[in-house]
Amino acid sequence: MREIIFDTETTGLDPAKGDRMVEIGCIEMVNRVTTDRSFHCYFNPDRSMPAEAEAVHGLSETFLSDKPRFGDKATELLEFLGDAPLVAHNAGFDFGFLNAELAICGMEPVCKSRMIDTVALARVRHPGAKLSLDALCTRYGIDRSHRTLHGALLDAELLAQVYVELTGGRQIGLELAETVETREISVTQVVNRKRVFRAPRPHQPSEAERAAHKAFLETLTSPLWSQN
Repeated sequence: MREIIFDTETTGLDPAKGDRMVEIGCIEMVNRVTTDRSFHCYFNPDRSMPAEAEAVHGLSETFLSDKPRFGDKATELLEFLGDAPLVAHNAGFDFGFLNAELAICGMEPVCKSRMIDTVALARVRHPGAKLSLDALCTRYGIDRSHRTLHGALLDAELLAQVYVELTGGRQIGLELAETVETREISVTQVVNRKRVFRAPRPHQPSEAERAAHKAFLETLTSPLWSQN
């Protein structure tokens, strides 16, 4: 199954208030294994970059000034996404900005039925635990030492590893395969096994056992079964 792990960087938190997407990074996975295909692009947001946003991702207004607009790359991005499920951390945020940018271009939004939110997956698997990408990387032993700032492609690469762990780890499917194989071996053994008939065990006590039991009963004082 083909899936796309993606992340975005933006000028702020709310596209309804004029915030824009400035970077997107997408990683292709097939059957929970990353391929060599990815899509990464910076965008000129045609607006200023708030200092607090720049402090998170390090993308300055000057750096983005010569980058393409989202509309210049929208068709290429959609072709890469195809009809695959889209996996993101706090996916509602990234879907909100993706669809806001598509709306500006007069294009149809990406259906939210394709959305897979790793925060929701992590909340079910680790209730009460910290659910940030950093916290999940630490939990699963994923190296993030090179992550000094947020970056869409880097975060998508880390999230791909987290997603695999949240959905069964690198051994996904192995346990089932072993169970089926063991079951097949067991059936073969049962079919080929020769049945051995044994004489039934005697269940009646011997005379010596009867005498011993009677002697034991005579040592009891006022047993319950003798009382009316």
